Amino acid sequence: MNAPAKEMQLCIDACLRCYQSCLGMAMNHCLEAGGPHVAPPHFRLMMACAEICRTAAHFMLCNVPHHRHVCADCAAICRQCADSCDGLDGMDQCAADCRSCADACERMAA
Repeated sequence: MNAPAKEMQLCIDACLRCYQSCLGMAMNHCLEAGGPHVAPPHFRLMMACAEICRTAAHFMLCNVPHHRHVCADCAAICRQCADSCDGLDGMDQCAADCRSCADACERMAA
């Protein structure tokens, strides 16, 4: 059974917002801040989060049932990324966008 269109659109929007937030923060804020902001585990996680969010949005836009699996993985990665961002200055909005995306993706994966 397909998720209601409105719920799917909300999730697509959350994924695209998180994609933009993670990629933008990584490339602009983190690279400029340096130090722990560019530590390989954090920076790789931000790149992975941006990519899985983009991919989840793509799968939902294609309306293929596999989006449920991608959304489940997206939610897990977004939560991990949010936790990583919590420990760094200036990353509050990124962490919030990750958590919002994780919540929406969990609903889609259910």
